[in-house]
Amino acid sequence: MIKINQLNKEFESRVRLGIMSVLMVNDWIDFSEMKGLLEITDGNLASHSNALEKAGYIEIKKEFVGKKPKTSYRVTQSGRQAFSDHLDALEKLIGR
Repeated sequence: MIKINQLNKEFESRVRLGIMSVLMVNDWIDFSEMKGLLEITDGNLASHSNALEKAGYIEIKKEFVGKKPKTSYRVTQSGRQAFSDHLDALEKLIGR
């Protein structure tokens, strides 16, 4: 039996679940590609990715390519572990 408090509150949002799911299978992914994959707004992606970065679960890299700004994301090791633990807890909750 699992207690509901074993689920990670940082991953309650469907957007954060989506961000983490994409990052678990990609090394780096840029803002436009992430936004397109998840079909979300710029502001939604920015606010949720900032929250995940603050928690230490993702890294955000901002750079210029030519004269254009480019934002990219990748999962950190602690983020990878936290998300895996969250998925394990979900599976236990549904009885798998």
